[in-house]
Amino acid sequence: MYDKNTKKDWLGAVITASLGAGAVTTFAISQGQHPLMALGITAFAVSAALVIDHFA
Repeated sequence: MYDKNTKKDWLGAVITASLGAGAVTTFAISQGQHPLMALGITAFAVSAALVIDHFA
């Protein structure tokens, strides 16, 4: 609240979300999910991570 760190690590948030969602969607693709759906899920996870990182 008082000494709020305004410098955000956007690259770290993107990499972390991509790796986490990518691992899950890789498994989903191996089970038969469409690759574009998996990329959409990964993109949503990255977007959510950036929004959360921005407002947290």
